[in-house]
Amino acid sequence: MGLTYGYDIYLRPRNVARALTNLARLAPPARAVPPLEVTLPGGDRLVLPFTSHFKSEPVDCSASGTLELDMSLMFDVDDALREYVQTIGLEPEADGRVPIGYVYATIRFESLLHPGYASVESWAATSQMSRLFARSANVRKLFTGITAGSGGVCCLFDTGDGGPEEVCWLNGEPAQETVPGARFPDRRALVETWFDPVE
Repeated sequence: MGLTYGYDIYLRPRNVARALTNLARLAPPARAVPPLEVTLPGGDRLVLPFTSHFKSEPVDCSASGTLELDMSLMFDVDDALREYVQTIGLEPEADGRVPIGYVYATIRFESLLHPGYASVESWAATSQMSRLFARSANVRKLFTGITAGSGGVCCLFDTGDGGPEEVCWLNGEPAQETVPGARFPDRRALVETWFDPVE
């Protein structure tokens, strides 16, 4: 089994639409997929430049606990991204960004850590991409930026193997902690620090 590293963003359910809109802005401008219409719990409708289970049929999440997306996202190049795209035969765009995909996402409208928070769990499709997620400062910057711009309270880097998770963003500030770790012996201790952002 390969590596499945990813970034998990935690936010209030009312902010999920904003997070998805912010992710949509990072889709490659020339990607030729039909738009995906998504109805969120509560009735909000979004049109996204992604697929769900590799299909573009409308998805109604009004009675569902999750949404699955297949995303391609534009990342600013750094050394780790430059090395990665060279190995797969891509070149950076004129603006210095590169499209990386698929990045898979599971949106949980009630997160596994706290039912009052939703989660956007974005994970790498391959072991090679997982290593990129671990090494690239700009990959981390993109996901912490989505967290900040969406009113998220926490962003975790998760290796998916039961090892310590890295806290990258917490309550409006960049962070460098682990769970378990000295400050957060377990996930419950982390969740107890979350606040509801003022908007």
